[in-house]
Amino acid sequence: MAQPIRDASVASTGPTSAGRVRMTLKLYASLTKHLPEAFRKSHAMPIEVDAGATIESVLAPLGMPPASVKLVVLNGLFVPPSQRAATRFVDGDVLAVWPPVAGG
Repeated sequence: MAQPIRDASVASTGPTSAGRVRMTLKLYASLTKHLPEAFRKSHAMPIEVDAGATIESVLAPLGMPPASVKLVVLNGLFVPPSQRAATRFVDGDVLAVWPPVAGG
């Protein structure tokens, strides 16, 4: 399970615990409510996850309905639903997630 890192500077500078990866999780629009209150305004939270974590395993404990997870981007690249259960992380990754949106 993803553990928040309280000091954002630690996410990119400190040593990683054995078998752990430090990254940033960004949730947008209606998904920000799934972040701890302290991180909602910035839409981003530095986290530390197990080295074997996948996109699905990081998002599942947050309690977001699967239909609410529409656009998933890892380091600026779209990750299709078929790859989310297998995509793993390295230190410094940025995972961003958006719900379905409508508009013109």
